[in-house]
Amino acid sequence: MEQAIVSLKKGEGRTLKAGGAWVYDNEIESIQGNFENGDVVAIHDFDGYCMGYGYINTKSKITVRLLSRKKDAVIDETFIERRVRDAWEYRRQTIDTSSCRVIFGEADFLPGIVVDKFSDVLVVESLALGIDRWKLTIVDALKKVMSEDRIHIRGVYERSDAKVRQQEGMERVKGFIGEPFDTKVEIIENGVRYMVDVEEGQKTGFFLDQKNNRAAIHPFCKGKKVLDCFTHTGSFALNAGIAGADSVLGVDASQVAIDQAEENARLNHLEEKVHFRCADVFELLPELERAGEKYDVVILDPPAFTKSRNSVKNAVKGYREINLRGLKLVKDGGFLVTCSCSHFMEPELFAKTLREAAAGAHKRLRQVEFRTQACDHPILWAADQTYYLKFYIFQACEER
Repeated sequence: MEQAIVSLKKGEGRTLKAGGAWVYDNEIESIQGNFENGDVVAIHDFDGYCMGYGYINTKSKITVRLLSRKKDAVIDETFIERRVRDAWEYRRQTIDTSSCRVIFGEADFLPGIVVDKFSDVLVVESLALGIDRWKLTIVDALKKVMSEDRIHIRGVYERSDAKVRQQEGMERVKGFIGEPFDTKVEIIENGVRYMVDVEEGQKTGFFLDQKNNRAAIHPFCKGKKVLDCFTHTGSFALNAGIAGADSVLGVDASQVAIDQAEENARLNHLEEKVHFRCADVFELLPELERAGEKYDVVILDPPAFTKSRNSVKNAVKGYREINLRGLKLVKDGGFLVTCSCSHFMEPELFAKTLREAAAGAHKRLRQVEFRTQACDHPILWAADQTYYLKFYIFQACEER
């Protein structure tokens, strides 16, 4: 069957032409030929010029997601394996692969799918109809490619339970791909041991994108008093403990996360100096300030306060508030570690918000480092959705 052709309106497709991977519904002039949602289609400019191939879903505002720009591309199992092989080779060259993100959607030219490796377990998150059809092919290709490096994958779990699937007209699903296995997986990162729950943990079970950033706090923590806010399962708190902090308090609003963090502390024999508390960070920070508490290092790693452009203004208020409160708890000459994982909180806006927070707290910020997500979450230039994490380390000084 001949592929259907999606033709763009004159003057549209600017994002695609600049290197992006998406075609929106309002950019399309016509669709010629027969297709089913999820099929691979050809993408033509208004004048008939072939711009590549991608899979289509007319139920989504992102109607076509690009797979290849080559006019002679054939999208088949060989094509998919080549993409997977390239993605794995990139990780082998850039990061510790014992636990890492092995497929990062658009940045690995496989839009709409994420695959994380936790020791000998893979976790798959499929977010688009077209890539869902290739999901098992991708899993099989990963197993094959890794086996060539003598890596045996004992199990695969699917965490395609994100709400965004509903925008594609898809059901939210989770469960085993293949034989069942113990979904509690122990990993080691930066010398810290974690028990990852790939079935019930957030997203795919653990946030791998902060791997290098967690290591970056080590030099500032030895012998220090540390506060880790939005600790989740304790990753930054435990890194502070491993780095030699005298005392660490990790805070999160989820009791389930706190229970996991405490288990992780015991796993690393840090339970005597790394403690956790279930509390709302926005309520706790003013309480600590009123009690006269001060910390050498304050870490702020909140969840995304905005997942759309419509709520950015409210997100700014949230980021400003926690950073202002956090800065008031930092000793003179101490360190603030702060970040935003929201794609819609653009770097310039986040920086402006931090300046406002510092002014409100009467602190001067000396930037030590600016970082983004770990390199197993590569940022594909022109594909904005692949750049989301902004991470700063500041020395916070009193007004002088």
